[in-house]
Amino acid sequence: MSNSECSLTCEALLREAAGRIGGESPRLDAELLLSHITGLTRTSFRAWPERDVPVEQAERFFELVGERASGQPVAYLLGEQEFWSLPLKVSPSTLIPRPGTECVVEAALSLELPARASVLDLGTGTGAIALALASEQPGWQVMASDRVEDAVALARENSQSLGLPITVVKSHWFDQIPAGTFDLLISNPPYIPASDRHLREGDVRFEPESALVAGDDGLDDIRLLVTEGLNWLNPNGWMLLEHGYDQGSAVRDLFAKAGWRNMETRKDYGGNDRMTLARKPASDQ
Repeated sequence: MSNSECSLTCEALLREAAGRIGGESPRLDAELLLSHITGLTRTSFRAWPERDVPVEQAERFFELVGERASGQPVAYLLGEQEFWSLPLKVSPSTLIPRPGTECVVEAALSLELPARASVLDLGTGTGAIALALASEQPGWQVMASDRVEDAVALARENSQSLGLPITVVKSHWFDQIPAGTFDLLISNPPYIPASDRHLREGDVRFEPESALVAGDDGLDDIRLLVTEGLNWLNPNGWMLLEHGYDQGSAVRDLFAKAGWRNMETRKDYGGNDRMTLARKPASDQ
């Protein structure tokens, strides 16, 4: 059905769009796109389904519907993704923040840390983890780093627009981090094996490979973080890493071999192993 052949009411547009989009949540995707174009809330689509949509908006809406039908992630089409109730600007230069990573934020907030803890979020992307922590703990000194210049700029933009002051630096892991030590190192690093079939499916196809893939077993970057992280932590400081659902045992082993203590793997909202934390010993003894 062409745009000119269908009614331009909200409900008619949404029904047509959902049919074109397909997939797991076509109606939700359609509502998010129409809300973005019209400025109307998703609730209003249900309250006033017969509300007319101007032709120009309907045409732009169907342009986005076509892009979504081709596989483009909704977050990239909207230029925004909510994380920890924070509206974050996103772009194809960064990973799209996912609900599972909110579990990592929860875990960080549960740790035994100083009131004015010094925190470093490595590979920050949009700044999601760093900004979520800053929103909950304004007394913490939060630094975030990323190797991609566009990601650094985006994290700084999100920091400014949300009024959450964090320091964002361009660095490949620890390479350009200013001298000093932290109470918490936290990261959602790349952890997907290069041969993983999921790289050819869904939204992941459109996300930057550098933020996803970490060698043949998906652990290359985690190995580096676990090995070098001790040099950047205060005694009794913590490292908290997100990882794949089947990598908990391997990550705990990496921590143990590097001399960490108190290793623990925690689950996400779906009951999958999602993150492992460990603590630097109080001394080198």
